[in-house]
Amino acid sequence: MTDFMTWLYFFYIQPTLETTCRKEYEEPLARLVPQEMDLECVIECCASGGFRLGLRTGMALSHLLSEEE
Repeated sequence: MTDFMTWLYFFYIQPTLETTCRKEYEEPLARLVPQEMDLECVIECCASGGFRLGLRTGMALSHLLSEEE
């Protein structure tokens, strides 16, 4: 991860995840990931990747919507 994504994860994404019910996302991830992997690292990677995907999707949609007008 870049320095910005590391900062964003620890100061925005992780506090948001801590306010949600951990069982909602921990159990499905634990089934997908081999037992020797650290679940915290997997959560960090998935949450950061999902956040970036959301940003890119939003930027692409706003570009498409502005072309229609």
